[in-house]
Amino acid sequence: MPRLLVILLLFCCLSAFSQPYRKVHNTAFVRGEKLTFRVAFNSVLTGSITGGKATLEVKNDDKILNNRSTYHVVGEGKTTGFIEIFYKVNDRFESYFDQDAIVGRQFIRRTRENSYKKDDLVVFRQEDLLAVSLTKIVKVPANMQDVISAFYYARTLDISNLEPGGIVHVPFFLDDSVYNSRVIFKGRETVKTKIGKFRCIAFRPMVATGYAFDDPYPITIWLTDDANRMPVLIESEQSVGRARVELISYSGLANPVTAKLVD
Repeated sequence: MPRLLVILLLFCCLSAFSQPYRKVHNTAFVRGEKLTFRVAFNSVLTGSITGGKATLEVKNDDKILNNRSTYHVVGEGKTTGFIEIFYKVNDRFESYFDQDAIVGRQFIRRTRENSYKKDDLVVFRQEDLLAVSLTKIVKVPANMQDVISAFYYARTLDISNLEPGGIVHVPFFLDDSVYNSRVIFKGRETVKTKIGKFRCIAFRPMVATGYAFDDPYPITIWLTDDANRMPVLIESEQSVGRARVELISYSGLANPVTAKLVD
């Protein structure tokens, strides 16, 4: 009986002091946005070749989770053509994240990379500061993200007072672990792509070194320097060569693309 009383009291305390939701002002993206990317690789062995295609789409549905509206984003990436002889990828990631707080609610992962397979479902209990995967329950900080919701949250950040070299911290949950990536703001640059030139803001996020990366900051991401904060280019220096992910089409944006330059 005393043990049951303790359990009941603990439950009441968790309910009474659950984490409140923040409010994020988002004007960067809306339902219906779709971005399509060309993936190219360059190495000593292969030279420069187009190796894949990737998409990011904010679906039109509004799934209600815990009595709150969510955004539903699907990210897919596939290798194509010659490169599949060496390395075959067919990945799909889905994120449901809170519409007003821009925090993770559910994350679905389906990874197929050569013989490696990984499937997972993570439910974020933001009120209780818990992430529940298929294999583990992990205590997490407030406002925890998955890898997709973290990117969309980063697009909403106000960087008007951030100087080059400044750091933004973006926490996320992956593989039953909490990461706190340091993202360095490089500054403003002009980027040329297949679909035109864009005024951009550039960032370098920190990643874990190891098999793929020798440098903790091997990736540079260029986002349009306008209200959309749309990713137009991602370059990654890897142990076996360089990857370039370039935007080739976009639709359903929240705002006009004012960062595109006219030749």
